[in-house]
Amino acid sequence: MGEPISYIARKYIEEGYDFVVARVVGTKGSAPRHRDACLLMRDGGHTVGTVGGGLLEAETEKLCRQMLQTKEKSMTYEFILDEKQKGKDGALEMGCGGDATIQIDYISAADPGNFIEEFKEMDRAFIFGGGHVAKALEPVLRHIDFETVIVDDREEYANPDRFPQAEQTVVCSDFDHCFDDIEVDQDSYLIIVTRGHRGDLTVLRQALRKPFAYLGMIGSRRKNNLLFDQLREEGFTEEELSRVHAPIGLEIGSETPEEIGISIAAEIIQVRSQRTPEDQKTDSKALLHA
Repeated sequence: MGEPISYIARKYIEEGYDFVVARVVGTKGSAPRHRDACLLMRDGGHTVGTVGGGLLEAETEKLCRQMLQTKEKSMTYEFILDEKQKGKDGALEMGCGGDATIQIDYISAADPGNFIEEFKEMDRAFIFGGGHVAKALEPVLRHIDFETVIVDDREEYANPDRFPQAEQTVVCSDFDHCFDDIEVDQDSYLIIVTRGHRGDLTVLRQALRKPFAYLGMIGSRRKNNLLFDQLREEGFTEEELSRVHAPIGLEIGSETPEEIGISIAAEIIQVRSQRTPEDQKTDSKALLHA
């Protein structure tokens, strides 16, 4: 995967290209892509990203080409992804069985308004620790539509040369200050893979006081149980600790950094697919340590 779509959109504006952006703003039942998945189209029909493939993609691309001609500011379309509903307005002969709402906006490079500030097509994954697992995991996360941020207390492990396509690399003075130069919210995915137990515990202690969509920590069950016991002594509740995915990743018998990276990405896909718009509104208020 190349540059994040948000970066490409900014580049289009900086270079003076008008374009349209199609975004999934709502789903019901089974749909091929999650909310906020998007597609950009420039003159000539060149596209970046996807709203789901198949007939939904084809119909969306047709509407994008029309908007490039008409330059209408914004339109919203409702699609029924059920071949049994053939004949109804917006019905496509797809086997998904759900519904998808697509919003298409025309963006003028000369007057983009607040588009860049408001545009959000990717969740953000923060990887604490820039070692072997992070090196294997980071490109996988970009392939599944995450912007990535690497945080480490060693410059040689958090730099653009080691992670050239990461959205950001952050060198903290130590892991006690790992959140000082980053901003997380209820849509953030926090992945703890530092080089040792002490770093993992230091990051986890702070992460539990932050909003997040996902929080995972590498390590054996025995090691994680020891860290959890220490956090219990510090006053963290069972409810808070139950939100931590530890050992991190789905159990697929992974051993190498590459296999572990895939297992973590798979677990994150699972968590993301189960989230609802209501989760995005309420997660920031849930289970914050007083």
